[in-house]
Amino acid sequence: MSPAKLTYMQPPARPGDSPDFSLLDIPAAGLLDVPPLDVDAQGTRDFANGLIRVLDDDGQPVGPWAEYAAQLGDDILMTGLHDMSMMRTIDARLLNAQRQGKTSFYLQCTGEEAIGCAFQRQLSQGDMNFPTYRQQSLLVAQDYPLEKLFGQIYSNALDPMEGRQLPIMHSARDHGFFSISGNLGTQFVQAVGWAMANALSGNDQIAAGWIGDGATASNDFHSALLSAATYRPPVILNIVNNQWAISTYTGASGGAASKTLAARARGYGLPALRVDGNDYLAVAAVSHWAVKRARAGHGPIVIEWFTYRAAAHSASDDPSGYRPKDEAAAWPLGDPITRLKDHLIAQGLWSDERHTQMKAEMLDHVTKIQRTVEAAGTMTSPKPMSRTAMFEGVYADMPWHLREQRQKAGF
Repeated sequence: MSPAKLTYMQPPARPGDSPDFSLLDIPAAGLLDVPPLDVDAQGTRDFANGLIRVLDDDGQPVGPWAEYAAQLGDDILMTGLHDMSMMRTIDARLLNAQRQGKTSFYLQCTGEEAIGCAFQRQLSQGDMNFPTYRQQSLLVAQDYPLEKLFGQIYSNALDPMEGRQLPIMHSARDHGFFSISGNLGTQFVQAVGWAMANALSGNDQIAAGWIGDGATASNDFHSALLSAATYRPPVILNIVNNQWAISTYTGASGGAASKTLAARARGYGLPALRVDGNDYLAVAAVSHWAVKRARAGHGPIVIEWFTYRAAAHSASDDPSGYRPKDEAAAWPLGDPITRLKDHLIAQGLWSDERHTQMKAEMLDHVTKIQRTVEAAGTMTSPKPMSRTAMFEGVYADMPWHLREQRQKAGF
């Protein structure tokens, strides 16, 4: 009898190694059909273990999901290219600001722009996202005012939360963006609960929960799936599998327990899909289908967006310490902006010249707004807000002891 032993999941490559994605099972584009809206968990076996792809390796749309995506029209693709490019421009500017000491912290979503941008464009007013800290693209794709977005990063007078939240933990109720929590996983349970309450109200609004691959190992992830399966509220539960939970390889979140993260949902009796998150057409088509399904009353669904975190985990992280420096460039599913741009060029709807011009105009626009916001205060040139703000916005009616403290402070 051999002694008991533990299994430790290791990434395919470490610093100094050549990137190795040879063990990834990436099926060809166009293989999976579009399921009926009322599909159940049993009917999504192939979808949870496979990968929905629209663009093939030559950038051509193929298969049933390509036909479904075509119904959305070319305008949504042009909008998507703009949204993703804007998001990447913002990411670069704000990371640069952090490096200059103007703000304390920032998280980029580089390489993952297609997921939030395409998904948000399928939602309606009144729907509610329950995001984690890498979904600022949900705000950018609905034209959220950049002055507010930037103000929250700098925690200055233009911050709609008046400095009460950490940088990148946005909150925008009127834009269907629930307050981000630093406790990972909580938003999944909150999304299910909100959807349950909304179902009781009798309207057709839906919720969308967001979680990363690492946080699928949290208790809240499983609590959310159990509650969703039991009460069947109108909620879309999104898993963004970007391969790395800070410096921890995604395999440590699931090991050999299931082939994919999406497959776990089927164990709870929930239908699940797995999608190429770097294929804007696939993300837009599946998002449209999932939103339509939830709004039609067919209950919850889980979607695993298969992507790669091209940037560092955060401004405090150095990915060269745990993965090859050129691993992002070797990701076999490519870059979402490049893939959509090349597709639009092939369709005669875009050109390299127009793309270069768009990027230049976008950079100029974002830079001007950033300068305006920075004039209201940064960490290197602080302009403190009113001291009375610390007593406001907590209680509907300020209790006596806070009134007394404020008076003793002289304001």
